[in-house]
Amino acid sequence: MTRKKVLITVTTYPLPSRSYDELVCTAGVLENGDWIRIYPVPLSFLIDLKGTGTVKNVKYTWIELDLIKRQDDFRPESHSPVNYDFKDIVVGDTIKTDGNWILRKDYCLKTIFTNKKKLLEESKAPKNLSLATFKPTKVIGVEIEEDDREWKDEWKELRNQGSLFETVKPIEDLIPKLPYKFFYRFIDDEGVESRLMIEDWEIGALYWNCLRRADGDNGIALRKVKEQYEDNFIRNKDLYFFLGTTKEWHRRRANNPFVIIGVFYPKKELQGRLF
Repeated sequence: MTRKKVLITVTTYPLPSRSYDELVCTAGVLENGDWIRIYPVPLSFLIDLKGTGTVKNVKYTWIELDLIKRQDDFRPESHSPVNYDFKDIVVGDTIKTDGNWILRKDYCLKTIFTNKKKLLEESKAPKNLSLATFKPTKVIGVEIEEDDREWKDEWKELRNQGSLFETVKPIEDLIPKLPYKFFYRFIDDEGVESRLMIEDWEIGALYWNCLRRADGDNGIALRKVKEQYEDNFIRNKDLYFFLGTTKEWHRRRANNPFVIIGVFYPKKELQGRLF
């Protein structure tokens, strides 16, 4: 058991899992910039269970708590809270975007991968790297695919597995199933192309917000998502991807076990000036 101070940088959109405590990937960086994954994390820490069900603003907030390395997970970054109810947690300051994210950059950009081959080599044994910051040489665009509109029965079974899911509202109402999958297509510093799914909670929340504002018009909502993640981000932002592996596909040694679990997007700078 070790007391650790973690800057939360990632909360992924929930996905059904055979293990309830891998439902939401919550990850961050330590003060030295090293990545760490924490699960399970109570949903009450991530969303307003008694209110609207909206995601709490936990990103880029320091937390301090007792953690223990997971013995059932070969990925070195994976830890569990000693107290699943988070009774020992101390919530600290939130790092704002002042100075074009300058303080966030200090912690999140300590180690940056730019090459797919090198990243995948480090994801293999013995290092088994499973969390990383990646800087694409060029982002080609966003791609969207239709997906199932309802959670599978597996999700409903998870509701009965522990206090993580004791809420005043059905989980399906608090966290509706995303009916689409979102992907970034990009190239690395050797011109190698990749297409990775974006599993950040932020893009899911953006879709639902756009859908509400569009009075339920999916076409308009999807266009708004593309405007943000493609038109705005690619044109105006200095994009970095937070990448993470899923335990299942990493164990199977898939060709590329990584997905995009977060997007880091300060403004572009040119000769010391923002634009």
